[in-house]
Formats: sequence, structure tokens, C-alpha cells
Amino acid sequence: MTLPIGNLAPPPAPAPERHHSTLGWFGRGFVEGLRSVATMMLLGSFIGFGALLEGVGFPLVAGMVSTMLIWALPAQVILIGGVVSGTALPAVALAVTLSSIRLLPMVVSIAPYMRGPRRNLLAEAACAHFVAMTMWVEGLRLLPRIPGEGRVPYTLGLGSGYVAISGAGTLVGYALAGSVPGPLAAGLLLLTPLSFTVLMVRNARGATDWLALGAGLALTPLTMGLAGGLDLMIAGVGGGTLAYLVGRRLEKRR
Repeated sequence: MTLPIGNLAPPPAPAPERHHSTLGWFGRGFVEGLRSVATMMLLGSFIGFGALLEGVGFPLVAGMVSTMLIWALPAQVILIGGVVSGTALPAVALAVTLSSIRLLPMVVSIAPYMRGPRRNLLAEAACAHFVAMTMWVEGLRLLPRIPGEGRVPYTLGLGSGYVAISGAGTLVGYALAGSVPGPLAAGLLLLTPLSFTVLMVRNARGATDWLALGAGLALTPLTMGLAGGLDLMIAGVGGGTLAYLVGRRLEKRR
């Protein structure tokens, strides 16, 4: 039995959205950043972070500033733990930097989607500041359908929405610290990596995506505890590279 060719064709891609106002694109991205499922995960994670701040006696204002300037929960926890334990500030800064190196491949992969028709290095650097797990996963899903002229303001709005909800979560967690049990606060901090994994599974499409997920999960236990805090980066880059090579080989065979 032969099926009609039309039934095998993929559905047409949705037409790119149109908007001519820079402020409108920023507002659209900001609202999108507040209403997504990932935002709820961020809120819960940073409620746990706020409770952690109060529990170790770290100033709320300094914690809020770390949310705005670093906005990477593992690096923020490293910062708070280092400062509270009395570690020398240069050593703390180095540890935070090494922890944040894992974000570099994410920035490189999503940077083409954050550029407008006219190159503006300052605007692109501002967009890159917001790249963390949530922005990377959601940006790869949302940004391709945004026209070139709207991508920079949309990205800035999306990132600002994420940071705003993270700051609100930090404040709420700090205020509720007395009523949040320690194990629950620690569990809330795990929401970010858990939500990242769920979003990656949701966005996986081809064989390479699934291979990358499998390779990363398999390599992570093998790289845990490596000196320098590069375990996640090694597992991610190594697993992703392996998945890419295997995926290309499978495509050639087809």
C-alpha cells in the first residue's frame, strides 16, 4: 500500500512573528520570561537560595546583587560558601570563574540567535550575560521564530524577566527562611538542574539530541569530583562532541 506523499510531508513552519517596536519586543520577551514553566522552577530554586542566605548570615543586598551580576546558581552558592567560610577573595573569584566556564559552550551555540541585522557588540555582550541553563534551553526554542530586528530586545526582555523572578525568589526565600526547613531549602536548589534536564528532554528532536543527553548522563558520574570544578564542562563538552560525531556518522549511513 502506497501512502500519499502529502501525508508524509512535515507541517509547514509557522511564519515568523512581526513587530516593529523595539520596546514592544522587549516587553514581549519580558512577559514570556515571566509566564513560562521554567520561570516557576527558577522561582523555587531562588527561594531556596534566599533561605540559604539567611541561614548562613549573608547580607540580603549582597545576595540580590549576586543574583543580578552572576545569575548562575552554582556559582552563587560557591561565592556565598567561600565568603562565609573566610576563603581569600581571589580564590573565591577563581572558583566562581571556573564554575562559570561551563556556560561558554552555551553562549557560543546560542549567540547567532541573539544578533540583530546590525552588529552591536555592546548589545550582544548584554545578551550573553543572561545566558545560563534556562536562557540557553528556552532561547533555542523561542528565538528562531523571532525576526532579526527583534532578537536583541526580545533576548534582553526575556533575560530581564528571568533575573527579575530570580531576584523576587531570593527576597521571598530570605523572608521565609525561618519557616522553610533546611532539607526543603536544599531541595529547592535542585530545581534548576532538574528543570534543565526536563526542558532538554522536551526540546530533543533528532538522534543527536538524544545521544547528547545519554552521553552526558553517562559521563557525569565518571567526571564528578575532578579538580578545578570542570566536571560538568568535561561531561557536557565531551558528551556533546561524542554525540555529534556519532550522529553525523549515522546521517551519512542513511
